[in-house]
Amino acid sequence: MNFGGVDENVVTRDEFPLEKAREVLKNETIAVIGYGVQGPGQSMNLRDNGFRVIVGQRKGGSTWEKAIADGWIPDETLFEIEEACRRATIIQYLLSDAAQIEVWPRIKPHLTAGKTLYFSHGFGITYKERTGIIPPTDIDVILVAPKGSGTSLRRMFLQGRGLNSSYAIFQDATGNAKERVIALGIGVGSGYLFETTFRKEVYSDLTGERGTLMGAIQGLLLAQYEVLRENGHSPSEAFNETVEELTQSLMPLFAENGMDWMYANCSTTAQRGALDWMGPFHDVTKPVFEKLYKEVACGNEAQRSIDTNSKPDYREGLEKELKTLRESEMWRTGAVVRRLRPENH
Repeated sequence: MNFGGVDENVVTRDEFPLEKAREVLKNETIAVIGYGVQGPGQSMNLRDNGFRVIVGQRKGGSTWEKAIADGWIPDETLFEIEEACRRATIIQYLLSDAAQIEVWPRIKPHLTAGKTLYFSHGFGITYKERTGIIPPTDIDVILVAPKGSGTSLRRMFLQGRGLNSSYAIFQDATGNAKERVIALGIGVGSGYLFETTFRKEVYSDLTGERGTLMGAIQGLLLAQYEVLRENGHSPSEAFNETVEELTQSLMPLFAENGMDWMYANCSTTAQRGALDWMGPFHDVTKPVFEKLYKEVACGNEAQRSIDTNSKPDYREGLEKELKTLRESEMWRTGAVVRRLRPENH
């Protein structure tokens, strides 16, 4: 398929329908290991699509109880991690990157010849010298990475829509890795699948998370909000002009039909200003993105994540940082604005 003049390998649900995916995986037992970010959405979508799925999770924790609430039955479709891996022919390794490193010694003995090891992030394999996640050579190692959270994947599935995903093959020991990875991608609810590699997936993913998807967008929003507040604008005005109009009015427009279409549906004054100022913003931020990509490619970002996320007090520190974000004036204002939306009255 051609994207902006460049040909890419893409698989759609028309080309590879759900019925074909079920046929490819009819003799497989899929164990979803981890029930945090991606696990619930992927496992429930597979289950609802008619695949044989079990969940592996540490017994007694909050996610174990969440899995039960989602309809997984202990000793029937919900097991301790090692038991789920023993029963499975396909192991979907969906723990966090830090947890994957910790749990790997318990997973590896169950990766017997001919099985499939599935990831939704290229981190563990791409940085295997750092993570220690080195799979046996006689198994398939594949990746399906939905381009969004597991929550979004599940919500879109229930709406009859699909979240686009990338796919990759690191090892094809059986000769069937490509059919399996596409079938699993369709099974978890992908809209369409585009080909990548484990390395490219993690490089683009880490760059995107730190960039326009999360890190850069918060930085840009906060900078504009602060300038408006410093110049005497009220919190409500600053938030509406910075965040609310973007998320509620403009993002849906360019998601629907492109940035040029969104521009065309704004005032001529807004169009002129946007066209004049996009260049300066591009020129200022591109060096930051170039630095970010280099940090990802050389492994520094991965090492920072490994070092930080493996600390015993990591979650306490993370909650403090998120609490600071949540309790900032901009996002406290946002909470009020959201409550005032018409659908909440």
